[in-house]
Amino acid sequence: MKYLLLILALLFTNACSTLSQLSIYTVSESEIEQLLDNQLANLQTNASLAGIPLLLEVNEMTVEIGPDGRDVVQLGTDATAKIEAFGLSYPISVSLSLEGTPYYDSEQKAIYVRSLALLDSTVDAGGYRGNLAPLSGEFMQVLNAYLASNPVHTLDASNKAVSLLSTIPLELTVEQGQLALRPKR
Repeated sequence: MKYLLLILALLFTNACSTLSQLSIYTVSESEIEQLLDNQLANLQTNASLAGIPLLLEVNEMTVEIGPDGRDVVQLGTDATAKIEAFGLSYPISVSLSLEGTPYYDSEQKAIYVRSLALLDSTVDAGGYRGNLAPLSGEFMQVLNAYLASNPVHTLDASNKAVSLLSTIPLELTVEQGQLALRPKR
């Protein structure tokens, strides 16, 4: 009888340990970068600058989660704007540094980055290197609209542990280098 109680106590302790491991779901910077890199083809739009048509394309994105202990996600983008004028195409390289707030949508079971703010921008166009605010503003609008409707990570419903975890109310916390979903307290 003592052995049976000891075995049951060990099994209960092991189950609690396993449950506590399942109660935290994390998403790393590299996972978000990989998802965004796969979706970059969708980050392309036509716009105009002072009446001149241009094609905006995002070529690469970097992600930094929780820099300086803050609850934000910083995005770095390398992009291209192609101006079509007088039968010629003029490429302009644009680098943006942005930050936004991560948000967990429990209905979609997905993480979004919203409320982007521009931290820095650099434009390199045919000998000019500096900031061109209207062009940076166009890219900000494109990225804000894209990230508002496209998650940076969706929970894998086919994973039974993740599916079970997503049935309870979760809160999103920002940690250095990762986002963590935990049961609300």
